[in-house]
Amino acid sequence: MSTATHNTPRFQIVEARFLAPDVKLFRIDAPRIARKRKAGQFVIIRTHSQGERVPLTIADSDPKNGTVTIIVQGIGKTTKQLNGMQAGDHLADVVGPLGKPSEIKVFGTVVVIGGGVGTAIAYPTAKALKQAGNLVISIVGARTKELVILETEMRAISDELHVTTDDGSYAEKGFVTDKLKALMTSGRKIDLVLAIGPIPMMRAVAETTRPHGIKTVVSLNPIMVDGTGMCGGCRVLVDGKSQFACVDGPEFDAHRVDFDMLVKRNAMYRDMERRSLEEFLNVTKPGASHECRLKKQNPELAKNLRELQFSCRTP
Repeated sequence: MSTATHNTPRFQIVEARFLAPDVKLFRIDAPRIARKRKAGQFVIIRTHSQGERVPLTIADSDPKNGTVTIIVQGIGKTTKQLNGMQAGDHLADVVGPLGKPSEIKVFGTVVVIGGGVGTAIAYPTAKALKQAGNLVISIVGARTKELVILETEMRAISDELHVTTDDGSYAEKGFVTDKLKALMTSGRKIDLVLAIGPIPMMRAVAETTRPHGIKTVVSLNPIMVDGTGMCGGCRVLVDGKSQFACVDGPEFDAHRVDFDMLVKRNAMYRDMERRSLEEFLNVTKPGASHECRLKKQNPELAKNLRELQFSCRTP
């Protein structure tokens, strides 16, 4: 496991670029993590010494050059703060690799489903499954064309790739479950389904495969907080027993996960996250005007937020 201390250099960002609105790829100098990480594992990142700990899946690594790749969707304060950083900046901490690696063996025909930024989490496992000798069919889904990520990368490691958009602005119109159902009814034998994305999507995939008895795995990264099992924030019921996504997972048998409880737990910190984001964006009272601090500190991030219809004023 690797981490930065006051005696060691901070982790430098080697590359930083947006893949989609508020979705940014980072390559970070972290040689020991790059050498040891396996598909499905994650790191804990802090942007500065007083910053929040954020668990992020390792999308890829380059042991030769000593870098790990993460893909970040700016949703809350810390992820938006991170997305404002650029190549040459340094992170205070990068700890990992953490979590249990994905189960990689020859299953046969595997369908890998990535919803939104979940594609970044699904990619390393899909790549490892292909290298192990499986036939990999990938389904990449997003709300709109501009939110489709890693299409080229997923195509390169898949025997088949299907892309869907909810609004039909690109490729096939529909949900990832529509394409999954089509594959299942085509008569092809599917031995494993891996689904990673928003909780409602993973739940829908689980209910689609359940009647057919197809082994289905989901990654519960969305509910992780601390990443070490100490905070208890990522507790999930699996077969009626409490487990922690960060240390017992993050991947679990989808048919054994209590999704009702999972949805409730995922909403626990929503209000606090909203308030924290509002403070970060320096939201003022209605009618007040000011120059946003974010615009001064991170012009690129401020521009990106405007495109997403965020504002430095309350509605």
